[in-house]
Formats: sequence, C-alpha cells, structure tokens
Amino acid sequence: MTSPDTRTPADARPPDPPDAATADPVVPLHRNRDFLLLWGGSAVSLLGSTATTIAYPLLVLALTGSAFAAGLAGFVALLPALLLPLPAGALVDRWPRRRLMIWCDALRALGAAAIALAAALDVLGLPLVLVVSFAEGALTVFHGLAAHAAVPNVVPPGQLSLALSRNEARGRAAVMLGTPLGGVLFGLGRAVPFLADALTYLVSLTGLLFIRKEFEAERSARTDSMGEQVREGLRWLWRRPFLRTTTLLVAGSNLMFRALFLVAVVLATDVGASPAGVGLMVGFAGAGGVLGSLAAPWLARRVGLGALVIGANWAWAVLVAAIALSRDPFTLAAAYAAMWFVGPLWNVALGSYQLSITPDRLRGRVLAAMSTLSNGALPIGSLLGGLLLDSAGARSAALALAGWMVLIAGAASLARSVRAAPGPPAR
Repeated sequence: MTSPDTRTPADARPPDPPDAATADPVVPLHRNRDFLLLWGGSAVSLLGSTATTIAYPLLVLALTGSAFAAGLAGFVALLPALLLPLPAGALVDRWPRRRLMIWCDALRALGAAAIALAAALDVLGLPLVLVVSFAEGALTVFHGLAAHAAVPNVVPPGQLSLALSRNEARGRAAVMLGTPLGGVLFGLGRAVPFLADALTYLVSLTGLLFIRKEFEAERSARTDSMGEQVREGLRWLWRRPFLRTTTLLVAGSNLMFRALFLVAVVLATDVGASPAGVGLMVGFAGAGGVLGSLAAPWLARRVGLGALVIGANWAWAVLVAAIALSRDPFTLAAAYAAMWFVGPLWNVALGSYQLSITPDRLRGRVLAAMSTLSNGALPIGSLLGGLLLDSAGARSAALALAGWMVLIAGAASLARSVRAAPGPPAR
C-alpha cells in the first residue's frame, strides 16, 4: 500500500514544519481538552444559529405577512457566504484566529440579543432584521474559516481525520436538531430563539477563552496587498491537480444536491408521502449524514482517497436513479438517506488531505477558495431544480439529475489526478 504522504507530482513540496499540536504528547481525541472546548463551543453555537435559520423567515412573515420579505431575509443572510469567503480567508491567514473567533462570537451574540430585545419590546422592524441577518452571516463566514483552519494546530496529524469527522457529524446533527428546535422556540415567543442563539454564542466564546493552544503557526509580517494574498491562495489551489479537480467535482455534485432537495420533496408527495412523512424523510437524511460522518475515519483507513472520490460519485449516481424510479415513500426515503450517508465519506477524507498538505499560512485562503468555487453552484442548483420541475415533472427531473451525476462520476473516473491520489495509510 502507498504511503499517506504520496502526492501527485504537482502536489509534491517539501514538508512544512510540524504544527504546534505535534509537539505535545498524543492523547485520545476525547481527552484533548482544547479540541473538546473548540468542538463543544462550536456545536452549541451551531445549534443556536441553525435554529434561527427557521426562526428568521417565521419572524419576517409574522412582522410583514409577506413571503417576498421572508425570501429577501433568507437571501440577505446567505449573501455573505457568496461574497466574503475570499477576502475573509486572507484575513483569517493574517489575523490571530482565536481572537478573531472570539470577536465574531461576541458580535453575533450582540446581534441576536438586539433582535430578541426589539422583539420583546414590540419595536422590531424589517430593516433591523436584514442588517443583523447579514452581519451574522458575515461573521459566521469568518468564524467558520478560522475554526476549520485551526484544527491542525489543535490535534496531532494522526487524529486529523477523526477530528474532521467529528466536526462533520456536529454540523449534520445541528441541522437535524436545530431546525425543529427553532420552530418550537419560536412557538414559545418571537424573541425566544434569538435569545437562545445569543446565549449559545456566549458559550462558544467562553470555551475559546480557555483554549491554551495557538490557532496558527508563527507568522512573518505581510507587506503585500489583500488582493495579492487572495490570488496566492487561488494559485496554490489551482496548481494542485487533485485539489483542483475535486473542488470542481464537489461543485458539480453540490449543484445536483441543491436541485435534488426540491425535486425529492415534490416526488415524495407524488408517491404518497404526507407533509409529516416529508419531514421524516429529511430527518432520516440528517441521521444518515451523522452516521456517514462517524464511519468516515474507519473507511479512510482502508480505502484510498481516489477510490473514495470515484466510488462516492458513482454511488450518488445510482442512488439518484433509485430516487427517480422509486414508487413508494419508503424506498425514496431510504435512497435519500443513503445519499447523505455517502457525502461525509469523502468530505472528511478530502478535508483531512487538504489540511495536511496546505501550509498553515495559506489555510484560510485555500479553504475560502475551495468554498467559493464549490458553493457557487448552490444557487444555480436551486434555480435548476425549479426549472426542471416546471418543465419536466418530478420523476423526469430526478432522472435528469441522475444523468448529470453519471457525467460527474465519469469525469472523476477519467481524471488522472484522482486515480493517482494517495492510497490508504500503511498499517
């Protein structure tokens, strides 16, 4: 078996100095105090912010009675994720990451508390909601990039894949639990989910204050412009054939996933699922994602990275076809949950590889570049799903998406950089 350090020729480079985490005695991840503080604080704050993703549109509908205004609030909240990652990545590589995360948590708590207070006093208006939702989205971009870039400095290299799988499971569990929680809290009062959100940010902030390790390697002073720093991250990514190819593959599969969500919901109702059944389908999918996250490190130790990428995309092609051909809600829900199980299997392996070969000084920018390129397909997928449903119907739309995934899987199979990717670690 090949070594985990095997690179494609364009990825080869002298090894970077070891991160701070490598100098410490290796302890199990569940006893790594700094990782637990980082992971636990982020888990709590992510649960709160996920709850407000459903609370925000409910709040705007209650304030205005306008579906357009609710959609506008959702658009404003997502806008920073499209506009800010590249400059945010440069700043994450320039500023102290832990201090940046503390400020982000403090300001997000302040914004959520402002919404809660205004709602409690019955003086809340749409302008404040839009301003706070945009600000919270922007701060979340900075916080997320800094937290992800910090992981190799908090855990030893041998535990990086396990740590990322825990992060992946945390995010998927937060989506699964936070969305219904937001509805329940909003039912208790308009201010309640936002007050809870503010408190969760304070929990995250408190955990960060007690972390001992630095979140970045020692840095030299930078004199180049932010634009040049952003371009440096993009160049570094683009000159690594495997990372470049997989980023484009992720973009293609993201387009499919975003379109499939709407298509699967409509198809589920067509084959007899009730509204509650559709909700259960989404819940089962979230559970599948959590299980996939927990299984990812085990599989990564046994299957090469290239085989994971190729296998995952072919599995998705088959599962989308199964969704398209399903005749009952149970088959559809099982196939949809299986798709969510497959995603983390290569997300974790790819993330671990990317962080392990990216110099610490570039991690924020490379993460931002990959995020911008891969997530840029999401709004296109939303539009595509609606167009396919209107023009062809749910079943034909799902078959078209299955065909798209066959093309993506075929491209992965033919890509030389993917076939030459590192094999499983030697044991």
